[in-house]
Amino acid sequence: MHELRTGSPDGARADFEEMLAQLAGATNPNVRMIAANPGDWGIDAFAGDLGGAITVWQSKYFMPQTTTSQSDQIRDSLKNALKAAAANGHTITLWILCIPSSMDGPAANWWDGWKKRQEKAHGLVIELWDKTTLVKKLQSPEGDHVRRAYYEPFTAPAPAPAAAQGQMRLVLDVEEDKATALDSALFVRQMTEAGHVELDSAKRQFFNADLVAREVAHKGVPSEVAALSSTDASLHGIWEMQFNECSSEGTLPALHGRVWREVRSEHDKLPKALRLEVTHSWGLVHRLVDNRRAGWVTHWRQIASGHADD
Repeated sequence: MHELRTGSPDGARADFEEMLAQLAGATNPNVRMIAANPGDWGIDAFAGDLGGAITVWQSKYFMPQTTTSQSDQIRDSLKNALKAAAANGHTITLWILCIPSSMDGPAANWWDGWKKRQEKAHGLVIELWDKTTLVKKLQSPEGDHVRRAYYEPFTAPAPAPAAAQGQMRLVLDVEEDKATALDSALFVRQMTEAGHVELDSAKRQFFNADLVAREVAHKGVPSEVAALSSTDASLHGIWEMQFNECSSEGTLPALHGRVWREVRSEHDKLPKALRLEVTHSWGLVHRLVDNRRAGWVTHWRQIASGHADD
């Protein structure tokens, strides 16, 4: 699947590495990647503080299976990571080897013995994310968005049961750290300027809509890209009509509520390919505001312009 996405083994290797960082981040906070400039410190992705203890994910694109011929590469990866940790002042407490294939019998036997020896020698924990483990994580609720973004376009899903046809997307909660990070977003600034005090549901709407938009852009399926563009145009038109009417009537404080009622009314007419709940539709309006295409006060363009300089 990674070679289909990128067109080459080298591209697949990098794509697999990026997928792993996304999958690790789905269940672990603050996962980051290290750019090779000039080296990557033996780290493909990590969680923690580079001045203290960290968890390391090390990607090895061994296909179609992992054999003892790759054992030296595995040894060197851990050796280089430990050497870099000693040189740069951090400690590896958990080292995770990630491979897209399964180990054959001799390789699995070698791995089990080598893993125990290294854990004892270096006082760390070593884990293996192989094909079986990766499939399980990708099929979990936490990893579902990663699976859909990286693999769903290239698989032919089985026909859904009649009851499941047209099933809507789940609406996810926003983790506390992500909600806090949204405090500095432009759409929040615009709502605050308009006098809104409670913003938790707005953050949830934006978060879910942004997931949809990012997934559509990442997958690049033409029908979904077109559906999202059409939806944006419809929602922008709703906002513009209500904004103009409220401006002429002098009722701009009512703009937000009027747009929301109109979006709810028009929701069923939006393209079905995106499988949107009303929450997603409202969130896409927040995305229009965050992208400086709309606002909730007369001087919204000034706020958007100034926000870029904050």
